[in-house]
Amino acid sequence: MTAHNEAKKEEIAKVVIMPGDPLRAKYIAETFLSDYRLVNKVRNMFAYTGFYKGVELTIMASGMGMPSIGIYSYELFNNYNVETIIRVGSCGSYTENLNLFDVILVDRSYSDSSYAYVQNGYASNNIESNREVNNKIKEVSDSLNIKITECDIYSSDVFYKNDSVNKFDNCLAVEMESFALFHNAKVLNKKAACILTVSDSFITKEETTSEEREKSFNKMILLALEAATKVNDGI
Repeated sequence: MTAHNEAKKEEIAKVVIMPGDPLRAKYIAETFLSDYRLVNKVRNMFAYTGFYKGVELTIMASGMGMPSIGIYSYELFNNYNVETIIRVGSCGSYTENLNLFDVILVDRSYSDSSYAYVQNGYASNNIESNREVNNKIKEVSDSLNIKITECDIYSSDVFYKNDSVNKFDNCLAVEMESFALFHNAKVLNKKAACILTVSDSFITKEETTSEEREKSFNKMILLALEAATKVNDGI
């Protein structure tokens, strides 16, 4: 147990699916898992462990922003011996070629955040996702005929910025967590990937509702669950 997670060590699976929203974690567990149980409710950051197609998985929320996912992912990797975390989140599109509900597989996360530098002196603004896990996700997308866009994304510390659109280093979308997740995985020699669903567009100004963000991202969730069972094969 930690100050932020009351689960016992054996109650957390080796592979974790990590949405930002605790209610999305609840939705995933109730909709897709069997024999699931609530193993953490500290600060209402729900974590559920159960079975998907006979494979034990944990679904745990990360909260919003790098400091929050930084804490939870670090503890999962370091204190609970989690091997792989797959983030499933929402993002804003910077391009007319990405529409609402399109699915993104993150190749590389770019950030101007100080998170990695403060954590251990890492000075680069770019961190890649795990190639092995991404390949599993791509295999699943092919088999299920779910279209994905592989691209770099911008991971921001600030939601409300004075400049409405910033395109950083060929990034096609923006979110707020992947850079810290990828960095923790890198530091601790673990695996991390990130699948995103477009929830709003800086180009068309369209946006999804809070209920849609909680319950309508099933293509992304299915990709993560199916890939998690394949990643688990190697553990």
